[in-house]
Amino acid sequence: MSLDLPRGEAAGLMDAMYRHQRHIYDASRKFYLLGRDELIAGLAPPAGGSVLEVGCGTGRNLIKIAQAYPGRPCYGLDVSAEMLATAQQAVTRVGLSERIHLAQADATAFDAQALFGQAGFDRIVISYALSMIPPWHGVVRQALRSLTPNGELHIVDFGNQAGLPAPFRAVLNRWLALFHVTPRGDLAAVLGEIAQAEGAVAKTTPLYRGYAVQAVVRQGSS
Repeated sequence: MSLDLPRGEAAGLMDAMYRHQRHIYDASRKFYLLGRDELIAGLAPPAGGSVLEVGCGTGRNLIKIAQAYPGRPCYGLDVSAEMLATAQQAVTRVGLSERIHLAQADATAFDAQALFGQAGFDRIVISYALSMIPPWHGVVRQALRSLTPNGELHIVDFGNQAGLPAPFRAVLNRWLALFHVTPRGDLAAVLGEIAQAEGAVAKTTPLYRGYAVQAVVRQGSS
């Protein structure tokens, strides 16, 4: 993940936030980071295809992806060294070190070839990371440019909350702000614009009355 700061400052802020939280992150977030498993179920990477998660955090999603899709190499990047340490421990614990490769990098500007020896990825996942990255448009553009010609970008994040009661929305947004989280209410519109500019097609689907949103952007589509 990254904030609208120089990489070193963003990494420092994320490390400070997650230095202790990382130990309980997965246990606590499972109650409100909704839609992640649905995203994984819909990935369907091709045989032998590669998967990258941008903002991989504790490695929770990557492990589930590797287990769900044997034979697909998986990669993860995050700006936080603290989160990556937890991710590496988790990957090693489940015996997936040969298939899951991790690196520290900024989500807005990374060199996949230098980090992983990969020119592009068949699937890229961004799960509840765009809402923590002020220059998130740049993250989407970087991800699309890191796909293979027929690759897909899969996103899940907090939605526009259109179907939720106003008091609940107010409390939710105040609470999310404590963790530097800002739901991207214009995600669908922005994805459509960026996809068109990049020669791709975007489809967004609201989940749970707008609490969350899932999106797929496909390269090489018309």
